[in-house]
Amino acid sequence: MKLIPNLRKRHYLARVSVFLVTAVLIAGMLGCEETDPGTLFEGGSGTVGDPYQIANWSHLNNIRNYLDDHFILMNDLRVTTAGYAKWASPTANGGKGWEPIGFFNTPIGSAGPVFSGTFDGQGNEIKDLFINRPEEHNVGLFDSIDKGARIENIGIVNVDVTGFTCVGGLVGLSGRDFYNTTVSNCYAAGSISGRGDIGGLVGVSFGNVSDSYSNASVTGRVQVGGLVGGSYGAVSHSYSTGSVTGLLVVGGLVGQNSRTVSNCYATGDVTGDENIGGLVGANRVSYDEASVSNSHSTGNVNGDNYVGGLVGRNTYCTVVNSYSISSVSGNSFVGGLVGWNEYIVSKCYAAGDVTGDERVGGLVGDNTSGNVSDSYSIGDVTGDERIGGLIGKTVYSTVSNSYSTGSVTGNEDVGGLLGWWNPDYCTVSDSFWDIETSGQASSAGGTGKTTTQMQDMTTLSGAGWNITAVANPSTRNPSYIWNIVNAVTYPFLNWQS
Repeated sequence: MKLIPNLRKRHYLARVSVFLVTAVLIAGMLGCEETDPGTLFEGGSGTVGDPYQIANWSHLNNIRNYLDDHFILMNDLRVTTAGYAKWASPTANGGKGWEPIGFFNTPIGSAGPVFSGTFDGQGNEIKDLFINRPEEHNVGLFDSIDKGARIENIGIVNVDVTGFTCVGGLVGLSGRDFYNTTVSNCYAAGSISGRGDIGGLVGVSFGNVSDSYSNASVTGRVQVGGLVGGSYGAVSHSYSTGSVTGLLVVGGLVGQNSRTVSNCYATGDVTGDENIGGLVGANRVSYDEASVSNSHSTGNVNGDNYVGGLVGRNTYCTVVNSYSISSVSGNSFVGGLVGWNEYIVSKCYAAGDVTGDERVGGLVGDNTSGNVSDSYSIGDVTGDERIGGLIGKTVYSTVSNSYSTGSVTGNEDVGGLLGWWNPDYCTVSDSFWDIETSGQASSAGGTGKTTTQMQDMTTLSGAGWNITAVANPSTRNPSYIWNIVNAVTYPFLNWQS
C-alpha cells in the first residue's frame, strides 16, 4: 500500500527517533563501562584490603583517575606489555611520552589534585619508561604525591626522563605541603635530566625516603642529587651509585639537605661548580638543625668553590660518625670531608687526596664559625695558600681532639694541621699532626709529633682524649670514642668497620 507523503514523513521520523534513542542507550552503556573501575584494572576494588590490580600500561595510566585509592603491580611492565606504545613510548602523547600521574605540570605551591593513595610494586619493575617534557614541572612516573601517600617495592628501570624542575625517575614532587609521604624500598636506573631539583628517584621530597637506591645518571643545573634533588624530609638507609653532574648544589646522593640524611652512601662521581659534595651538595637550614650521620662517600668529586668529599657546604648542620674516601679537587674552600663548615663536624674522618688553590684541608677547607672535634684526616693535601693537613683556614671556631697525617704541600700559610687561623677568635686544643708524614714542621695551631709519638696511646690519653687500647685493628671498644692498637696504629674511631 502506498503511503501518503505526511504519513511517509512520520514513519521516517519515527524510525530515526528509534535509531537515535538506541544509539544513545548504547553509548551510555559503553560510557559506563569505560568509567567503571572494575573494567579499568585487572581486579580489586581500590581499598587497602583489596587494592586495584595493575597488569598493563593502560591499567597504570588509569591510576590518574583514582588518585586517593590503593594499587598493586601484578607483574613487570615493559616494551612488550600491552599499552606501551600508546602510553609510555617515545611516540606516545605526541612524542612527550608518559604523562606523569597526578596534577600535571604544576609548579611547587600550586593547587591541584595529587596522588594520595598507596602504590605497592610487590617487587616488580616498570621498564623502558620514556618522558620528554623539558618545559614542564613535576616530572616522573608520578607528578606529585601528598597527604599520606605511600609508594613502595617498585623498580623504575631503563628510564629516560627529561623535565624542567622537580624531576625524578619515580616522583617529581613528594609531600608538597609537608604531609607525611613515604617512598620506601624503591629504585631507579637510567637517565634523568632537567634544570632544577633533579634526582635519580625523587626530584623534591618533603616526606621520607628510605631503603631505596638509584644508579641512574643524573644531570641538571641547580639542586641535583643521585637519589633526591632537594630533600626537606628524611633520607635513610639509601644509596646512589650513578654519576651526577650539575652547576650549583650538587651531591652524589642529595643535592640539598635541609633535614636528615642517615645510614646512606654514594659511590658515583660528582661534578659541578659550587656547593659540590660526594654525598650532599649543601646542608642548609634556617629554621631548625639538620644532620648527616652514619654515612659515607667514595666517588671522585670535582668542582670550583665549596667542594667536599662528603658535603660541599655545611650550614647549621651536624655531620657525625661519617667519612669520605673520595678524591677531591676544586679551587677554593676544598676539603676531604667538608668544603665549608659553619656548624659541627664530630667523630668523622677523611682519607682521600685533596687538591685546590686556596683554603684547602684534608678534612675541612674553611672552618668559619664551625666546631671540629674527635676527627682526623689521612689524605695528601696540595694547594697554593691556606693549606692544612686537617683544615685550611679556621676562625670564630674550635678544633679539639683531632689529628692529621697526610703530606701537605703549598706556597703560603701552609701547616701540618692548620694552614691559617686567627688565634684571637679560635681555639685549637689537644690536636696533633705527624711532622714526618706531613713534611711540615710547623702549623698555625696544634702540636707536631713524630709517627712513633702519634701511635703511642700515652700521647693522646695524656692530652685528655677518650681513648683505650685494643688488641688488634679489627677489635673495637665502643665505650671509648677512640681506639688504638698501641705502638702499631694511629687512633681510629670506635664505629669504624
